[in-house]
Amino acid sequence: MSVGTIPAAGIILAGTFPEHDAGAGLETTLRLFELAEDLGYDVAGIRQRHLERGVSSALTFLAAASQRTRTIRLETDVVPLGYETPFRLAEDFATVDALARGRVNVGVSTSAPHGDLLASLGRTDDAATADPYALIERFLLSLEGHALSDEELSTPYGPQIPRVQPHVSGLRDRVWLGGGSLRSVRWAAEHGLKLLLGNVGDGDAADTFEAAQRAHVDAYHSAFRGDAPAIGVERVILPTDSATAAQREHYAAYVAARDERTAQPVTLGGRTVVFQRDLHGTAEQIAERLASDPTFDGRTELRVAFPYGFDEDEYGQILTDIRAAVLPLVGWQPAVAVAHAA
Repeated sequence: MSVGTIPAAGIILAGTFPEHDAGAGLETTLRLFELAEDLGYDVAGIRQRHLERGVSSALTFLAAASQRTRTIRLETDVVPLGYETPFRLAEDFATVDALARGRVNVGVSTSAPHGDLLASLGRTDDAATADPYALIERFLLSLEGHALSDEELSTPYGPQIPRVQPHVSGLRDRVWLGGGSLRSVRWAAEHGLKLLLGNVGDGDAADTFEAAQRAHVDAYHSAFRGDAPAIGVERVILPTDSATAAQREHYAAYVAARDERTAQPVTLGGRTVVFQRDLHGTAEQIAERLASDPTFDGRTELRVAFPYGFDEDEYGQILTDIRAAVLPLVGWQPAVAVAHAA
């Protein structure tokens, strides 16, 4: 059943770890990045989560991942700009991209999660009313590396025209905006950015997740101004083909605990949202759902979002089954030669 619906496929991990051994969890996540590259995935992404036992500094993690991988693209999913200084974040992204030899996808969002809890630990001069889209504009300008003065700056290298360093030509073209609202979707399109969509949809756009996400996809393509539109969407996928009996039981319980929230729109954080049902079952069952999903129109990229807190064997089984059994059924082919046999 080759339907040609998935042009590129990647993974998204949170890098979860036990309370007293963060290093063990981070090392496991680095090994999973290596496995994803060996299996031929196009992208490996890391979430940035605050106040949780997961990666809280996506770029620090990707700096390490850049030295453990060679070909796979590395992505932040996503860095919330609400806590960042635009030029400092641009310096960090450019530094990691230089280490990765040009493999970084710059994933950011306008959000500032847990703002009420973190306010007392932030800068004393932060303006709570700062426009997050103005922050993104300053971040984009920083990536573009324009001269900040006509006057040369005295440096140990000698006189230089000052601009944000390191400057990576074209890095601005690899910015992906995490979009949860119609405003953010249109803003990304109008500024020529690529778009990341999660598995939580805009309940104001439609009553079902699939219809809501398709509306955002259409809005993005209609409003896009630039040369290279791109959309990546998250899907939680739990294939059972090679799973052990214990793994099948675990996956079924995980899905069942989350399924009730998908029945109708709910209010979350002051807005109406709709949730996508997890894709769970055999490879053929999952491929049928992907093939019938209106979001995948031959242009939309897949990001497999991995559950939090699973063990390494479970992640490995999921990674391998998706690569070997699911993706070939939806027309995906690896863009680069696989480093090792699956």
